[in-house]
Amino acid sequence: MAVFDAIRWTTRGLISSTCRPTVIGLENVPKEGPFIVAPNHLSFLDSVIVQALMPRPVAFFAKAEYFTTKGVKGAVMKSFFEAVGSIPVERGEQAASVQALKTLLDILESGKGIGIYPEGTRSRDGILYRGRTGVGWLALTTGAPVIPVGLIGTEKLQPADKNAVRPQHFTMKVGEPLYFDKTGPDHSLPARREVTDKIMDAIALLSGQERSTSYNQSKSVD
Repeated sequence: MAVFDAIRWTTRGLISSTCRPTVIGLENVPKEGPFIVAPNHLSFLDSVIVQALMPRPVAFFAKAEYFTTKGVKGAVMKSFFEAVGSIPVERGEQAASVQALKTLLDILESGKGIGIYPEGTRSRDGILYRGRTGVGWLALTTGAPVIPVGLIGTEKLQPADKNAVRPQHFTMKVGEPLYFDKTGPDHSLPARREVTDKIMDAIALLSGQERSTSYNQSKSVD
């Protein structure tokens, strides 16, 4: 935890000093107990931003490549993602995705916070895509409150297919918790879909994005 706190505070200070972000609604994050953070997804840096700026630790999925990339950049990424409790998962592997969801479930059941992108992968055109139902499954299975987050302008920090990071102002809006009945894992797909759609509605209100009724078809871990 000491390592996590040190990395989080350092990253928060760096983001705050170089980007001067507008952050709204941190008081909506529960002070104790499990919670699910559900942001839109515009940039590779979104997880870093959320993990650094949230008042409590948030564990996210992270592509396995972030833990295996060679060189100095790879070493830095691996150290950061390991320190903040990110969960490596192979892209496009259904079995790995299922296991990752179970890992997130374990974290929630221990009373901690997790983050999951309902869209599954970055939106490269700025549109908010239809949510995949993993977030609904977690919400119904655990009864943990869902904290919708709207990220605005983070795509400017590292444009798609660019390696360089350019400090830019961005906004992070944290919405009020959404509560759903705890049903356990035995619930219907329509119920899971309904919960997911409500979460996406809340994200859309925060981010102000144009919406699509289709899924984002980029390769991703869903």
